[in-house]
Amino acid sequence: MRIISLFVLLFINLFVFAQKPITYVIEVKEEINASSFKRISKGLKEAKELDAKYIIIHLNTYGGAVDAADSIRTTLLNNSIPTAVFIDNQAASAGALISIACDSIYMREGASIGAATVVNQSGEPMPDKYQSFMRAMMRSTAQANGRDPRIAEAMVDPSVYIEGVIDSAKVLSFTPEEAISNGYCEGVASSLEEAVALFIPTVETDIQKQKLTIIDRILLFFLTPAIQGLLLMVIVGGIYFELQTPGMGFPSAAALLAAILYFSPLYLDGLAQNWEIIVFVLGVLLILAEIFVIPGFGIAGVSGIILMITGLSFAMIDNTLFYYEGNFDFIVIIKPISIVLLSTFISITGSIYLAGKFLNSSFMPGLSLKTVLKESEGYGISNTLLPQLIGKTAVARTDMMPSGKIEIDGKWYEASLVNGLAVKGDIVVVTRSQGGRLYCERLDQ
Repeated sequence: MRIISLFVLLFINLFVFAQKPITYVIEVKEEINASSFKRISKGLKEAKELDAKYIIIHLNTYGGAVDAADSIRTTLLNNSIPTAVFIDNQAASAGALISIACDSIYMREGASIGAATVVNQSGEPMPDKYQSFMRAMMRSTAQANGRDPRIAEAMVDPSVYIEGVIDSAKVLSFTPEEAISNGYCEGVASSLEEAVALFIPTVETDIQKQKLTIIDRILLFFLTPAIQGLLLMVIVGGIYFELQTPGMGFPSAAALLAAILYFSPLYLDGLAQNWEIIVFVLGVLLILAEIFVIPGFGIAGVSGIILMITGLSFAMIDNTLFYYEGNFDFIVIIKPISIVLLSTFISITGSIYLAGKFLNSSFMPGLSLKTVLKESEGYGISNTLLPQLIGKTAVARTDMMPSGKIEIDGKWYEASLVNGLAVKGDIVVVTRSQGGRLYCERLDQ
């Protein structure tokens, strides 16, 4: 029995020692955005579950969103597994920040790292407030991994002078050779496998690449800025069309589906919170109330628009990024709000244009009524009772700005003021009847 136990222990030891340590590979070859953050966070979690001993990020990017890059670099700095980055071509801007957050950097021949100035959509540098934020992140990240913080700062600020490194009024970028000589690269590799061998020279490891499920790919797809912008346009356009054609059904269904597809990935990713969804729904309800319940367009309508924009914008923001060094920072909210406002403008403008084109199109002849009911042919609007109400006094049952509802002898009628405005409870007198509507004047005029 004892001999059998010894054989079992020997077999277990041989099996354990025969297993190679795992090197987990996360591939990021895209613009840095919320989708990239989700991909890397998921990869780091899976690496821990697999008990991976090393992690390599296979990177090729020209940059992207600062808030997403900040989230990624924070996650990497707090990661306990030794992590390297293999720059397969470019690590510019946000890519440079992610790279220096890793323990080791390896580059392909001909690759580059740097040029981390914050720019707008047109490629123009943003004001110094944004550059200051990026400079501080680059410095602190470089210091955390034992790299020269002045070099990291020079990748953002063209005014930084470092003798023998950068002496011109341009932001700093390194080739592999320059990066190695300045401590920003540990070696040059021609492939991922060679980068792994340089990163772990004494141990043969089992390279396992991140595998995304269909659900993961769908969620990452809906987290991309272009798709989020498209969903925003469908939400706003659907609400607009439904208000223009109440009861049509399809626009409201499209808006509801787009809202679900917009909020669901953000909620599952931890960006959208319950309060942001509630704020959006409340905004929609206020707009509907303003249109169908409260005459005119006032506080409820304006409040609804503000709440909708707030809910849609803040759903894209990592709520932990609002504060930096104790001060409120607007960098993280400008881009989401800009995306929402731009998408809203494009959607409303496009909806107004397409409404006339689509509804009058010969492709959809049954969607709109084209028959004209001419008065000369006997068609018209008439109500023999309305003329009998001329001269009667009435009570305004809603605010009249200038249209609203009045009550005469216990019955409510649609009416409009000829001059001025009236509030609920004012006394008015009917002066004329035309086109099935009563026209009034305030009694005190």
